Amino acid sequence: MSALNMRRKAMSSLFVGFCAASVLVALVPLAFILFFLVGQGVRSLHVAFFTEMPKPVGEPGGGMANAIVGTLMMSGLGAIFATPIGVISGVYMSEYAGTRLASAVRFAADTLNGVPSIVIGVFVYGIAVLPFHHFSAFAGGFALGIMMLPLVMRTTEELLLLVPHSLREGALALGATRAHAVLTVVLPAALPGILTGILLALARVAGETAPLLFTAMNNAYFSTDPGQPISTLTVQVYTYATSPYPEWHRQAWAGALVLVAMVLTCSVLARFATARMERMHRGS
Repeated sequence: MSALNMRRKAMSSLFVGFCAASVLVALVPLAFILFFLVGQGVRSLHVAFFTEMPKPVGEPGGGMANAIVGTLMMSGLGAIFATPIGVISGVYMSEYAGTRLASAVRFAADTLNGVPSIVIGVFVYGIAVLPFHHFSAFAGGFALGIMMLPLVMRTTEELLLLVPHSLREGALALGATRAHAVLTVVLPAALPGILTGILLALARVAGETAPLLFTAMNNAYFSTDPGQPISTLTVQVYTYATSPYPEWHRQAWAGALVLVAMVLTCSVLARFATARMERMHRGS
């Protein structure tokens, strides 16, 4: 073996080792966060935590049933707002990629994706809270929907651009209109990835706190009225963690653990849905 080949092998092994070490370094913070959350939160995690309301200061026990339901409601409202608009906008950007309007929409989506969440919270506070003189779950869901919107738009566009042009051309050659070809051929082909993007966007906004402080605020009671203030896990964890009471601190760790579990569930569901739909497409 020549010296040049030996040098190339050594450089290749060094590069592979560097990549493996980088992956381990990237996973270390995640592992520490998960282990620390489990160690701190599992002690206060019991059935009552999911079924009971928060107890007043000084009383042991209690749970965050109102905050868990509120988080699910708020995330659902955000998804209802962002999904149809984001998917339709993504379809337009992919089908009319070379037009000025598509470029402007793409630039707006990228800019909106970089806007801090607290700025979005202040904006929604000005248009959905102040005019009605009260906080509400609708306002909170609207804020989360704005944060989801650019993620859904860009994911839909990128995945539609990956669909082979031959599928679209075949549908057009058979007499389908452009809209019919997109709805019946192109969009179903990219549906697994689009669904994954929606679930990941949902997981991304489920852990936001700042916009909800300006919109949904908080509610110490159980409420499912979207027109009223509502409790969420993020705000509840923030309130408990900044309090001087040890019992509330333990509850905050448990709430953080449940929140991370919800985000992890969204990620797992996204992967499961993608794999299942890909199998269905291959079978058909």
